[in-house]
Amino acid sequence: MGCCFSRLTSTNNPIAISIKPEGRSPVSNFSASYPGNWLTTDEPYPPLDGAIGGQSELLSHLRDAPHHPLGQGEGNNPQIPRIGLFDSGLGGLTVLREIYRQLPDESILYFGDTARLPYGNRTPGEIVQFMREILGWMVPQGIKMAIVACNTSSALALETVRSEFNIPILGLILPGARAAVEQGRRIGVIATPATAASNAYRRAIQEIEPATLVWQVGCPEFVPLIEADRISDPYTTEVAREYLAPLLMQQIDTLIYGCTHYPFLEPVIKEILPPEVRLVDPAAHVVAAAVKELEFAGIRETRPPLATRFCVSGSPEEFARRAFTWLGFTPTVEQVELGTAEELPEAKEPAS
Repeated sequence: MGCCFSRLTSTNNPIAISIKPEGRSPVSNFSASYPGNWLTTDEPYPPLDGAIGGQSELLSHLRDAPHHPLGQGEGNNPQIPRIGLFDSGLGGLTVLREIYRQLPDESILYFGDTARLPYGNRTPGEIVQFMREILGWMVPQGIKMAIVACNTSSALALETVRSEFNIPILGLILPGARAAVEQGRRIGVIATPATAASNAYRRAIQEIEPATLVWQVGCPEFVPLIEADRISDPYTTEVAREYLAPLLMQQIDTLIYGCTHYPFLEPVIKEILPPEVRLVDPAAHVVAAAVKELEFAGIRETRPPLATRFCVSGSPEEFARRAFTWLGFTPTVEQVELGTAEELPEAKEPAS
């Protein structure tokens, strides 16, 4: 499958390559970013040993978790506050996996905004409003911390919304960038079109290490294919080859999963990339940051955890059916109809 290339220039992104595959819709926001004048403000997190990837590992860790989502919990005991975790859909399960691994005593409230999936083609204003509505519902549920398990929301809304709520709110971009610069200096990012267009990863990486080269590819088809459980479809491999081709041309040494859905595609991606390319899943590193934050604030849990609570804005039956592939069982899922920040209804009865 051929591609047409055109060079563009801008003050913020010195060299950008626009890619339009023949016979298909454009692959959005592929850009090659070269060194700029950025200051390093923090030391990067050290890489985590034994970072987990792939469907079999996900199933293993979810099933073996001490607070298996179908296990015996203590209901909604208000004495045990939860960590709130939200994404547009199933992608946040990759962050859930890491919470189970690194914070086995914490109780979780998982929210998937499936009624408004995917986020990758939304405007920044929409993403900000969605995050306000989700946190406006989650905080009264008794969460002590929120993890934004969505790169698009982390890139477009986190800094705007974070100060509006009186709990720690962690995003994926900075932990992922810190991990990537520990791995290489020719970094590729695959992300939703909105995340790629924001240049959030490029800015974060070059603030840490200005000499790093960064290339970003917007991948609009990945999330719909994953949510439709089409990972093994030959068409998905074709799409992945198309998205990764420009990064291979740049001889990247590191690839960031710039969307929490994308680790589900790791078997496909590994078939395409050279074996020496290192893969960075920001999920592992945002949870490592959460560990530090909980310990610093003195709110890390030591009591037995509650059963994980799953909520969605769309169909609970559909989420439960699709989650079965990754969890190995059908979870109990509640529906929450998000309104405005001023008008938030109570959660509906769960469907299982």
